[in-house]
Amino acid sequence: MMAHVQGTLRNDVTADDHVLGAADAPVTLVEYGDYQCPHCYRAHPIVVAVRKKLGAKLRFVFRNFPLAEVHPNAMHAAEAAESVSAQAGADAYWAMHDAIYKHQQDSFDALDDAHLTRYARSAGADPKIVQRDLDAATFEARVRADFMGGLRSGVNGTPTFFINGKRFDGDWARVEVLTAALEAAVGN
Repeated sequence: MMAHVQGTLRNDVTADDHVLGAADAPVTLVEYGDYQCPHCYRAHPIVVAVRKKLGAKLRFVFRNFPLAEVHPNAMHAAEAAESVSAQAGADAYWAMHDAIYKHQQDSFDALDDAHLTRYARSAGADPKIVQRDLDAATFEARVRADFMGGLRSGVNGTPTFFINGKRFDGDWARVEVLTAALEAAVGN
């Protein structure tokens, strides 16, 4: 079954992006995600499985697309991840990214500032700096830049995936469908 791929990503991967995998990987999967979105929570282990399956053939990029009106903690979760990245680097960012999704469904307050700073500590960042950054909205503009880039690319919900710059509208919830679309892109 061939997946539907349509639409075009309007911005290339840049140094500002959060990237796993080599720049010369034959296929790039970009996800616009919301840390409080239950669909993104479901997509997270699928993306992990696809990354394992494709290995060095895949470069994965995550961009923030917090739907703050329906997910009130999504913006701070994204800002906290950006704070961790700024102070502790890429490995810490990905540890924070994974921790947020791991704990998203733990409780109604799993993504409040107190929890976010705990996840930041476990990711290797100073929780006091993360809280200070949240209070000052230090990374709000960074998160909004991702969001605006998503809007320009036609993103209107989360998760939204792009494969080699083209929007993927297939069934991302089935590992085999997403994997097949990515493997087809490797061959192109």
